[in-house]
Amino acid sequence: MIQSKLLNGFIRIPLFFAAVIALLIGTSHIALAQSDYPNKPIRFVVPFPAGGATDNIARPLQNELLNTVKWNVIIDNKPGAGGNIGAEIVSKSAPDGYTWLMASVGTHGINLPLYTQGGGKLPFDPIKDFTPITLVAELPNVLVLNPEFAAKNKINSVNDLIAYARANPGKVNMASSGNGTSIHMAGELFKSMTKTYMVHLPYRGSPPAVTDLMAGNVDIMFDNLPSSINYIRAGRLKALAVTTSKRSPAFPDLPTIAEAANLPGYEATSWFGVVGPANMPADVLNKDSAVLMAAINSPAVKEKYLAMGAQPVGNTPAQFSAFIKNEITKWTKVVKDSGAKVD
Repeated sequence: MIQSKLLNGFIRIPLFFAAVIALLIGTSHIALAQSDYPNKPIRFVVPFPAGGATDNIARPLQNELLNTVKWNVIIDNKPGAGGNIGAEIVSKSAPDGYTWLMASVGTHGINLPLYTQGGGKLPFDPIKDFTPITLVAELPNVLVLNPEFAAKNKINSVNDLIAYARANPGKVNMASSGNGTSIHMAGELFKSMTKTYMVHLPYRGSPPAVTDLMAGNVDIMFDNLPSSINYIRAGRLKALAVTTSKRSPAFPDLPTIAEAANLPGYEATSWFGVVGPANMPADVLNKDSAVLMAAINSPAVKEKYLAMGAQPVGNTPAQFSAFIKNEITKWTKVVKDSGAKVD
């Protein structure tokens, strides 16, 4: 009996130590995997079509990360629902650093108040379901018209457009890149402050909307500057003003809407930043933040952003988190005051 108990004890002790050793080995593999991050491609979800402003902001980062730190970042365009489809995908992904979202003022500023008013619901929480990594860039929207529409109706200024829209309520078609985008809300804010009524036509991203604008199927748009800048320079779109509080260095002769139409307080700035799913490991988050900030501040990326009218930023996760919360507060008031709705 005693021998049996002793034998069982000797058997149990080695098994116990074996279990401890196995646990330590498993933990070391996890630590090694995190220190080796990234050891596979990173999926970079862009919630708008290729060729739009969001996509144009993401691609220089992709190239810079490959060229400098050899990170394989694969852009995955998932447009629809004002960016909500792509954002939902990332919100439900594993928080291991291998899925990023190019967030925007739409997905992380405007959509929460816009989609939840009247009892609606977003498929994600822009604060609770994401880990902010860094704010990448800010840029103005630009009020652009179809040149034939402008010429036919003698619209050469913002005040001309306001006068025409007031005289012809419901006859001006206003395109956007989707419900809740900065393009949509810049237009809604304009309508609210000028007491005009223009029909909102949401598209699945900026490129198809701009294509229809140039074709004359719609009349005006408050487009992100990067996706319209080359068409403005080529004369295929007529620009009247920018939506920011200051003029754009890309078009210094183009007035702001506030100064052109004597609308103090009118301002709509677009921004783009990288976020991951909630609860990313601190070491992975810190590594992502440092590498992305270095890329944003690199001469190559800065040159590309400035050429398209964007201002590079780059900040810490804590700073970006506070920024997002402030944007939601700001746009909640704009949505309420303008009466904007999902069309």
